[in-house]
Amino acid sequence: MVGGSIGGLTTALLLRDAGWEVQVFERSPGDLEGRGAGIVLHPASARYLVERLGLALDEFSDRVPWFRFVGRDGKPVYEAPCRYRFTAWNMLYRPLRQAIGDGVYHPNSELRVIHDTGPGVEIELTDGRTASSQLLMCADGISSTARAQLFPGFGPVPAGYLGWRGVVREDDLSEDVFSRLSEAITYFTPWFSHILSYPIPNPDHRLLNYVWYRNVTAVTESAMTDRSGGRRQLSVPPGAVAREQVDQLHQEAERLLPPDLAALVMATAEPFIQAVVDVEVPRMTTGRVALIGDAAFAARPHAAAGTAKAAADAWDLSAAVAASSDDVDSALRAWEAPCLQRGRALVARARRLGTMAQVEGVFDGDDPEIVFGLNRAGDSCFDE
Repeated sequence: MVGGSIGGLTTALLLRDAGWEVQVFERSPGDLEGRGAGIVLHPASARYLVERLGLALDEFSDRVPWFRFVGRDGKPVYEAPCRYRFTAWNMLYRPLRQAIGDGVYHPNSELRVIHDTGPGVEIELTDGRTASSQLLMCADGISSTARAQLFPGFGPVPAGYLGWRGVVREDDLSEDVFSRLSEAITYFTPWFSHILSYPIPNPDHRLLNYVWYRNVTAVTESAMTDRSGGRRQLSVPPGAVAREQVDQLHQEAERLLPPDLAALVMATAEPFIQAVVDVEVPRMTTGRVALIGDAAFAARPHAAAGTAKAAADAWDLSAAVAASSDDVDSALRAWEAPCLQRGRALVARARRLGTMAQVEGVFDGDDPEIVFGLNRAGDSCFDE
C-alpha cells in the first residue's frame, strides 16, 4: 500500500481482515496531521469504524439541528432539519492508524518508481529501499506519484477558485456568535462565492470549521505564494499564508459576510488555503497496480464525498477479492468498472455544483441538487 492516509489505511485494514499480508508506505515522516479540518461524514466513511472497530457514531461525530442559509443581515432565508453528521479528519484517521499498528506502517517512505514484474509489482523508494508484492494499491493523494507515472498528463486541473479554511475555538468567539453557528450548518452565498460553517468534534474544546470559496481574481491570484515567497501548488498550511493575504481575507469578511460569519473568519489568526481542483484518470488499474481515492479521482468538495469515495472503493475491493477467491487479476477487473463510473459521476456532479455557486450564482438552500452525497445527492444523510 502506497499512502497511509484515511483511504490507504481503510484499504490496508480491509485487505488484512481478508487474510492478506499488508505493508503501508507513507511519505510523511510520522503520523499525519489533518489541521483539525472538518468533514461532513458519510456512511461509507464511518463504516469501518462502526462495523470493524465497534465505535458508536457519537464517539467520532456530531449532529446539529439545522441546515440553514442566511442573508447578508445574518437572518435565515432558508432552514430545514439537518440530516448530516460532522466529524474532523483527525477523528477518522486516529482510530484507523491505531488499528493498523506500527509493524506494517512505514513512515518516511516515499515512492520513487513502480516496476511491473509480470506476476507481481516492485516499488523503489526515494531512499533506495525496495519492496515487492502481488498487488500494489496506491492511495497517495491528489499529487500522486503513482498516477504521474502510470497516467502522465492526468494531474490536477485548477477550478478557478480557492477554498480558504479555518478552525476556530469556542473561546475565540462571543458566546452568542458561537451558539448561533454551532446549532447549524450555515451557508451564505455572496455573488459568485459561498461560505459554509459547521461544528466539529474535539476531545478538548468545542470548535467551528469553515470554508470560504473565493474565485481567483487580481486580489487573490498571489494567494498560493506563501509567507516565505515560495509558490505552493495545492495548499498553503496554517502559518504559511502571506500576512497581506490574511489581512485581505479579514477585510473582505468584514465587508461582505453576515456578522456571525465575519466574526468567525476574522477570529482565525492563521487560516489555510486549499486549491480547488479536478482529477480524473482514464483507468484505475494497470497490471497489478491500482489507484484509489484522490489518486484516481479528486472531486471538488461541494458534494462532501472525497473521503467517502476512497472508503467505498476500499470496501468494493475487499468484496471483489473475496468473490474472486483471491484471484488478483479477476478481482481488479471486477472492481475497476463500477469504481470508474462512481468517480466520473462524482467529479461531474461536484463540478456542476461549483459552477452553480462560483460562476452562475444560483446556489440555493431549497435546491435538492446541492444536498451532499457520494452516489447520489442525499446519500450522506443519516436517518436515525
